[in-house]
Amino acid sequence: MMGARLTRVFKSFNLESRAHREIGKAKPTPAPRYPVAAATQDYPDQFQEEIKKKDEHLHALLKEVYVDSRDPPMIVKNSGGSLPSKTEEHRLAKTGQLAHLDVKTIPKGKISVIEALTLLSNHHHSPNEWTAETIATEYSLELKDVTALLTYFIPFSVKIFPPQDKKAIQPR
Repeated sequence: MMGARLTRVFKSFNLESRAHREIGKAKPTPAPRYPVAAATQDYPDQFQEEIKKKDEHLHALLKEVYVDSRDPPMIVKNSGGSLPSKTEEHRLAKTGQLAHLDVKTIPKGKISVIEALTLLSNHHHSPNEWTAETIATEYSLELKDVTALLTYFIPFSVKIFPPQDKKAIQPR
């Protein structure tokens, strides 16, 4: 409480003379106004006339401009009244044990999660039979995507590290 009173005393110390000194200072001159902005405030009717006036020089320049545009062909609606959808090639999904949960058709170049796990499992069990080329033709994929998938995606790899100390429980 005492600090607030002390601060208030210093804030109001010599307040009147400081205010007179601030008022007595020379004020900065304002920046010059743009002529059109000044004209709009002083003579609004003249400004409106200037807007409506036709500039012959600009009109002559505009006559020299030639614009040629062509509209894209009209999209015809089919008999159902809706626009035709984007046509993609689809293939039937390779169904596994969870066929009722999986999607039925898949765009070419893509695979479902079930198919990815299946082809990785097949490649892991028999790599000579399920090569990257075989998988690419079977699932309609690109060869570079299949090789990247087989190289970098290893879902069933489990590594057990041996314990560092001897007091750890040994597996049986």
